[in-house]
Amino acid sequence: MRLEKVTALVTGASSGIGEAVGAHFRREGARLMLTGRRERLNTARPDDLYVPGDLNDEAFVAALANRAAESFGTVDVVVLNHGLQVSSPLMEMAYEDARDVLHSNLLSAFLVMKHFAPLMPTAGGSFVCVGSRLGMVGKPGEVLYSAAKGGLIMLAKGAAIEWAPRNIRVNVVAPGLTATPIIEASFQRSTDPEAYRREREAQIPLQRLATPEEIADAVLFLASSESSYITGAVLPVDGGYTAF
Repeated sequence: MRLEKVTALVTGASSGIGEAVGAHFRREGARLMLTGRRERLNTARPDDLYVPGDLNDEAFVAALANRAAESFGTVDVVVLNHGLQVSSPLMEMAYEDARDVLHSNLLSAFLVMKHFAPLMPTAGGSFVCVGSRLGMVGKPGEVLYSAAKGGLIMLAKGAAIEWAPRNIRVNVVAPGLTATPIIEASFQRSTDPEAYRREREAQIPLQRLATPEEIADAVLFLASSESSYITGAVLPVDGGYTAF
């Protein structure tokens, strides 16, 4: 098992990619600490530690790190999977929505990295940030989200260099459009869900959406010792979307 004796924190663990990452890590032998906004997490297992809360609140993040230290001593892997997407034309976007997108995708990641890096063992650890293809290319209606995810990429690259002497690796998985419950629900809200799905799939060279499990495969690789010489990297898992 690739994560035997490894302790991992997974944020945004309640559904979609976060749920798939938790399942992959559990299967590979990791001890799991999970967090999300929901009060209860039905997908958690008895051995998992689930702590709900708001990662935009530094007091909560500090308390989460203290809880991890008390429960596990050290944390080997942190997967930053949480985030918020608000779609709006730039000139129509409310400041409050823009602020929330930046906080939820970028500044909260900084808070988790700040408080959890000291918990990583002297042998080192791994942060895996779940970014987006839109952190690498622009898209109308998603300008603030792209800015936040692009900032997350640069946060990871800078941290990778700063923490390399401590053997803490920091990498980014940049998913393309993925068949999560949120995305599936967005299709259903359109006037013709199947036509809208085909339209979106036609924009992807591989002509289909990713599954959450395919994104989790990439996260697992960057979390494990199989990627021990990789840091500061961005791994697109987007069906070729950013290859144009």
